[in-house]
Amino acid sequence: DHAGLEFSQDLQTHLRDAGHEVVDHGPTVYDALDDYPVFVLRAAEAVAADPGSFGVVLGGSGNGEQMAANKVTGIRAALCHNDELASLAREHNDAQVISIGARMNTVEQARSMVQTFLATPFSGDPRHVRRITMVADYDESGTLPPLPPA
Repeated sequence: DHAGLEFSQDLQTHLRDAGHEVVDHGPTVYDALDDYPVFVLRAAEAVAADPGSFGVVLGGSGNGEQMAANKVTGIRAALCHNDELASLAREHNDAQVISIGARMNTVEQARSMVQTFLATPFSGDPRHVRRITMVADYDESGTLPPLPPA
């Protein structure tokens, strides 16, 4: 949203310079009254429609943006505040969208987190696959995973 506009412009240039294809889902002008779901849901839908692609959503805190992106079926969005969280979001959760708070981080930190996020592969560890599958199954059917034996 508007709080992340400056970050968005910087990150787009940075990513294009690094050879990435960038699709901007807005905003393109500053409007203090804009609503982040308008932009975030479109970005998350685009990522869901293009397997293997990644998304970056930006706002003041990143919280609402992460929540909105996670409403899109099949999307796992992670709110990150540092490189370690960005790496773990990919390695353990196979996240496709990183959410960053422009009021919580510097532009340099955001660049570093996005670079880390894009460079980190999913581990494929069976325990992580199992957990991701549980969440995906719940998303599709609403069925809770069984409790472990007492």
